Amino acid sequence: MKNILNYQSSEYDCGPVALTNAIRYLFEREEIYPDIIKYIMLYCLDSYNEEGEVGKRGTSASAMMFLSNWLNQFGQMKNFPIACEFLSGENVYLSQNSKIIGALQQGGAVVLRLFLDVGHYVLLTGIEGDHVYLFDPYYEELDAPDLDAEYFSEGIAFITDQPKRANRLISMERLNRLGEGYYEMGPYEVREALIVFNQNTRLTPETTIDYFI
Repeated sequence: MKNILNYQSSEYDCGPVALTNAIRYLFEREEIYPDIIKYIMLYCLDSYNEEGEVGKRGTSASAMMFLSNWLNQFGQMKNFPIACEFLSGENVYLSQNSKIIGALQQGGAVVLRLFLDVGHYVLLTGIEGDHVYLFDPYYEELDAPDLDAEYFSEGIAFITDQPKRANRLISMERLNRLGEGYYEMGPYEVREALIVFNQNTRLTPETTIDYFI
């Protein structure tokens, strides 16, 4: 059985929650090794803030890159059908021929760093036309009186009925922006993404669906 996706427990743990959500989205609960959850939490939350407090600057790109390699090696050692690829810089963009869109078309999931006031990790899970389905682990309520007005900007839509897949639908144009507004990936030098596949459910190029119609 597939799990519903999780929300973060603090202001800082979007990284490990987004990566754990990738595992929850791609694999049945009965398939998931406890080691995977343990080591995601162990290696994330590694960044220090200006006061020298560990974890209060979230998770670094180095930690995500390390976990990409660790998960690949774990898969080989345990015969667990996971495959990961870490992307950074100009390789992190959304277009018909990009690695990220290709991964989504093949049934993969993508942990993506973007901005939500500050650097923030979310999980991409699918495509609809020129929009991307994503699960944002930062919990918000639509009827909350203090909900930030920027959530209602063009290119952002809330989803409330797909707890195992997505809670936002965001335009690719918005995600590709070089700024630091909500759900914009920002300058290329800070961009990063971690592609994750379940090799048993991964579609081949011949069977992928062309969402750009």
